[in-house]
Amino acid sequence: MLKIHEPVIIVNFKTYLESTGKKAIHLAKQAEKASQETGVQIIIAPQFVDLAKIAETVEIPVFAQHLDPINPGNSTGHILADALKEAGVVGTLINHSEKQLRLIDIQTTVELAKEKKLVSCVCANNPTVSAAVATLKPDITSIEPPELIGTGIPVSKAKPEIITNTITLVHQINKKMPILCGAGISQAEDVTSALNLGTHGVLVASGIVKAKDPYNILCTFANATTK
Repeated sequence: MLKIHEPVIIVNFKTYLESTGKKAIHLAKQAEKASQETGVQIIIAPQFVDLAKIAETVEIPVFAQHLDPINPGNSTGHILADALKEAGVVGTLINHSEKQLRLIDIQTTVELAKEKKLVSCVCANNPTVSAAVATLKPDITSIEPPELIGTGIPVSKAKPEIITNTITLVHQINKKMPILCGAGISQAEDVTSALNLGTHGVLVASGIVKAKDPYNILCTFANATTK
């Protein structure tokens, strides 16, 4: 099972055209290059149709954007853990604000991920939900206020209390759990602010995917985590 090296950067490719198909492979290679040159662990979460090809192309960890709590069988249109493993995936995002689940389904999915030795990163939209999620014992939690996602307004500056409150509540349940933050992270100083608040890394998307020079931005992000 993948070992998380803190601080960590997870890049969610979402479904942008800039991170689709051949462009997704190019972006993955840029992320790998940035990780190798800075020594910072960078994890990427491409679209499902690109997972296998990307996992074959790069050596950095590849996550899925979602995992369904199902067993092999008649579940048309769902995402099977065994298929992710076969594709070379080592972890998964769970309960992203754009793919929310009921708490019971989060629990089942986290348990399934553990069974299949996939790293689970569960997203939450507020400190209370983060605390509830922490009781399910995922490998990572990530706090992301949905109203700031894609705005370029970083949560680490706009609503730092959300991060600090999340850290307080989660660490009352599990002091060792890595906590990431996302939403609006687009500059190196946003990453620095997040780490200064006590997070163990960031979950980013458009700030990297839609950047003119994703490699350069990733390097500045990575370097910001080591200061």
